[in-house]
Amino acid sequence: MSEPVCLISGVGPGTGASLARRFAAGGYKVAMLARSAERLEALESEIEGSRGYVCDVSDPEAVRTTVALVGGDLGAPSVLVHNAVGGAFGDFLEIDPERLRANFEVNVMGLLYLARAVAPAMIEAGRGAIMVTGNTAARRGMPRFAGFAPTKAGQRILAESMARTLGPQGIHVAYFVIDAVIDLEWTRQRMPDQPDDFFIKPDAIAENVWHVAHQDPSAWSFDVEMRPYRETW
Repeated sequence: MSEPVCLISGVGPGTGASLARRFAAGGYKVAMLARSAERLEALESEIEGSRGYVCDVSDPEAVRTTVALVGGDLGAPSVLVHNAVGGAFGDFLEIDPERLRANFEVNVMGLLYLARAVAPAMIEAGRGAIMVTGNTAARRGMPRFAGFAPTKAGQRILAESMARTLGPQGIHVAYFVIDAVIDLEWTRQRMPDQPDDFFIKPDAIAENVWHVAHQDPSAWSFDVEMRPYRETW
């Protein structure tokens, strides 16, 4: 049997790279999507069985072309992880309306384009998984998240609609609310006084996504929340 294929969008130095490493370690061929060719080349050299594809997920034609390339190079993905994210800070009076629109294109429309590209093969196979990484903004509109939270709420609702459509056809869709600051170089620089256990580790996120993507069909999760043990909620 050939190795299964996992397609991951938004592969950067944090969660995306950790997801790629985890699925590669689990025996998958990994298609990594990002807008930076340099970043993808570095990860390709590090992660055996991975291949990078430069793709803007907000562009429907780019998504269709890239998913077709992945199918020809590696095979049809049996797992999709939509990790690409567009974000901005500011209240509704401060934000550039075009920034909100652009974030919607990445967070919501990007999920739609990718899912529509990979779902037909999953439906034909009668199995598959579509995992979507989100955050607390999907559940609450804090003042300075006006350019971001509406798109993440829309993303979660789209994922729920997909789950209700695809679940009976053997395809598991799940949404991950990451209620934490992800441990990255730039977040450490912005919060130098925070202790290690304040942050959520990208490898720990990836491990949870891996677990949910491989749950027994008799006990599938949809809403999955993750937070450090010290996080107030």
